[in-house]
Amino acid sequence: MKKIISHALPIALAMTTVGCGVAYDGDELNSLGYEKTYTTADNMMPEPQLGGDKFDEFRDNPFVRVADEPTSTFSVDADGASYAIMRRYIQQGYAIDPSSVRIEEFLNYFTFDYASPTGDDAIAINAEVCDCPWTYGHLLLRLGIKGKELKENEMPLANYVFLIDVSGSMDSNDKLELLKSGLLELVDELNPDDRISIITYSGSVEKLIESTRVGGGNAIKIKKAIKKLSADGCTAGGQALQMAYEEALTNYDPQKNNRIIMGTDGDFNVGVTSTEALVEMVESYARKRIYMTCLGFGTGNLNDAMMEKISNAGNGSYYYIDSENEMMKVFVDERDRFVSVANDTKCQVTFNPDFVFEYRLIGYENRVMSNEDFENDKKDAGEIGAGQTITALYELAPADQNNSWMIDSRTNHHTIATFDVRYKKSLDAASIPLSTDIAIEDMYNNDITRKPLSANLNFAAGVAAYGMILRGSEYKGDATLQMATKLIQESLNVDPRTKHQERDYKRRIELMALIKKYAEIIEKGRR
Repeated sequence: MKKIISHALPIALAMTTVGCGVAYDGDELNSLGYEKTYTTADNMMPEPQLGGDKFDEFRDNPFVRVADEPTSTFSVDADGASYAIMRRYIQQGYAIDPSSVRIEEFLNYFTFDYASPTGDDAIAINAEVCDCPWTYGHLLLRLGIKGKELKENEMPLANYVFLIDVSGSMDSNDKLELLKSGLLELVDELNPDDRISIITYSGSVEKLIESTRVGGGNAIKIKKAIKKLSADGCTAGGQALQMAYEEALTNYDPQKNNRIIMGTDGDFNVGVTSTEALVEMVESYARKRIYMTCLGFGTGNLNDAMMEKISNAGNGSYYYIDSENEMMKVFVDERDRFVSVANDTKCQVTFNPDFVFEYRLIGYENRVMSNEDFENDKKDAGEIGAGQTITALYELAPADQNNSWMIDSRTNHHTIATFDVRYKKSLDAASIPLSTDIAIEDMYNNDITRKPLSANLNFAAGVAAYGMILRGSEYKGDATLQMATKLIQESLNVDPRTKHQERDYKRRIELMALIKKYAEIIEKGRR
């Protein structure tokens, strides 16, 4: 069900929809960098916006009894748009609609410290289990995947089609102007032998630049065309998308990264406008091995629901661009993620009923698959970019609520679950299986004491707790903003070793600042 919301109410006036259950304790807040008395700048609450952003409503995955269904299957999701949307709303002081919060995108916005694949494998998988921070007696299972990293000389050449929305709704600094700056950065990062096409659309569709090699002085021509872009008119997005795909096919090279990069607020209002028709079109070209990257901009008429659907259907990814920093993250820092090293990647977890009574997949609600589709290579699933990490969490209720089975068996090998993954190195290849067992003794040190949460688990748990609070989830248990902040803070106990890790470290610090700001807004709304 599509939901259209208006952000006319500042967040402080709309907190009844969140149900965050925050229990404030002065000393604890001070230890986490909070203040007992919150102060908010006069400009925290901006003027109401006109119109409404569009999100698809969904229900949290429920608990499932292992006796009824021991196996859970889902497709990976490498998007990060939901996290950036949350950041934008908090920074502007607007209400966060629970339907905009997709916890898997909060998790996968960040890079986790996972081991890289070895040998011929394109991905590596890992798993760990610990006590669940927000529900006493439950366990938290973390699943991890990391895509193979590519050196600069290993990156395939690109056949990019920039599909740029220049309709009137894009006429603002946080939309078209921001998109232009990102495209200019990307041109500077490309290989001279990469090829670029530019198609623009408003009331009509125009091929501004036919497929052109970046080198040989052409970069100057391409950048001049980008700088001259201006917004006006209505939005014939469907027709433009068709032209972009045809342009990509005309210059298709199986050895290249053939990809549409679409920048828009998603407000299609001329020609093919229904999401269902657009999805059908995108799926047909995905089967021809053309990838899709969607970039969403602005607030007020952002069609998040449409962009998430077409990127999922188009073997692609969806990012929300709220700042120059996010532009740099997508176009420069993580540009290698435009290259898919693992295609149609599916995950399947099988639980042992002797040890697990019921389980709940946290997030991935629109990525759940039937178990029969796991080994069906014709079934579409998600892609993983070079160097990208994917994280998923399950909350588990033990078969023995007293956990005595853990005490009795912690020194012996007892598999509580098996984590299976299938992926393809190319879209038309056969899938490759990977598997790992999750044993209960993995929770214990050699002296049979419980292991503390790892940095990866601390951070994943903190992000999930925060996401459940924002969603007002019935499954958030004892989660509070303080708990989320403390878990995230405890994940920062390792000094970053590389530029990538340093950037991600700073993004985690930023997340704690966002949570603090959210707490301040809540407190102001209660006073």
